[in-house]
Amino acid sequence: MTFENILTRNENEISFITINRPDKLNALNKKTVQEIGGAIQAAIADTSVRGIIITGTGSKSFVAGADISEFTGLTVEQGKAMARAGQEVFKSIESSPKPVIAAVNGFALGGGCELAMACHLRVASDNAKFGQPEVNLGLIAGYGGTQRLTQLIGKAKSLELHMSADLISAEQAFHLGLINYLTTAEQLLPKCLELMEKIKSKAPLAIAGIITSINAYYTEGINGFDCEVNEFGKSFSTEDFKEGTSAFLEKRKAKFSGK
Repeated sequence: MTFENILTRNENEISFITINRPDKLNALNKKTVQEIGGAIQAAIADTSVRGIIITGTGSKSFVAGADISEFTGLTVEQGKAMARAGQEVFKSIESSPKPVIAAVNGFALGGGCELAMACHLRVASDNAKFGQPEVNLGLIAGYGGTQRLTQLIGKAKSLELHMSADLISAEQAFHLGLINYLTTAEQLLPKCLELMEKIKSKAPLAIAGIITSINAYYTEGINGFDCEVNEFGKSFSTEDFKEGTSAFLEKRKAKFSGK
């Protein structure tokens, strides 16, 4: 599969997706959002892939926001359609049964912050900046930013950042709980790989069950406890459960197959 605005490669059971619009600081236009969605679906469908890492080209920007040039002249209905399309792609990231890590290598603003938040985990270099500055354009976040930022850092601080349009440093983001790890630029990818390798050593179907169950907490109309019961029960039918328990009893390292 070839793309115009992103780069993809698979290595060591990991799918790397890189936003590649350096002249636009990797800003998201409609085409790029569509391509991210396609790359995510391809990685999910690829049985050789165990995890996904999303980053941006260069050292300045993960994704600096949306491509504002595409906003001019939109009607109300066209604006709604754009938001729905972006939310659908970002929801596919959030609901991916395979772990998705954002390697935030610079500006993560607007749609870039929303993209990072849609990933399961976030690792940021110390030059990263986060923010939802849409209000400066007379807009609000449209790709899930009002919801996910509130989930991650709480209502009061989310309201402040959305209404003030203030940017925060990677260190501030770490203390707020927006990111999982803070590193140097040089250690950003190694830290993501270290984290992914740790997750890859676990049972893939159990990882998928964890993602489904935790997402259920935030999904309207779904009882998270019931979801957990179902995922817990399903675990007993897997080869990974048999392998994991046998390895534990035999005091050896488990070799999970994802079956």
